[in-house]
Amino acid sequence: MTTIPQGDLRLLESDIARRMLDSTELARLAYVAQDGTPRVLPMLFHWNGTEIVFATFGGTAKLNALRARPDVAITIDTAGPPPVVLLLRGRAEVAEIEGVAPDYLTMQQRYYGPEQGERAAAELQEPGLRMARIAVRPAWVGTFDFMTRFPGGLSADEFARRGR
Repeated sequence: MTTIPQGDLRLLESDIARRMLDSTELARLAYVAQDGTPRVLPMLFHWNGTEIVFATFGGTAKLNALRARPDVAITIDTAGPPPVVLLLRGRAEVAEIEGVAPDYLTMQQRYYGPEQGERAAAELQEPGLRMARIAVRPAWVGTFDFMTRFPGGLSADEFARRGR
């Protein structure tokens, strides 16, 4: 996988990508707000094999911004050492849902366990609740772990010489 270039969707099959997609690290969703300024939100996520999915409450400014400008970037990473990083780019698709989004329950259970996940979803069950599902199908994938892959596609030696 070290010879696969950054941006190639085959990197989704790499150990780095699988580790991050299976992790309970927060994903950071970057998008452009209605006022044209960038935003980054740490969010729980679920990888369903083809999309990275987020759930949020309906009627928020971020949903309007995502509908207006659906191109997003996502990072899932560990602090390390060494850091391990998965970078994704794609277009967000937003769907509003009456009640608790099934993906919200899936995320809560994945991050906090079955009992706590059920409890968190049950606490939200109220008439009139609207949630939204944000799904991003990756169009670009990048990975680095500072052991087998380095930022910018550099080799370990090239990375060590940077700035000199």
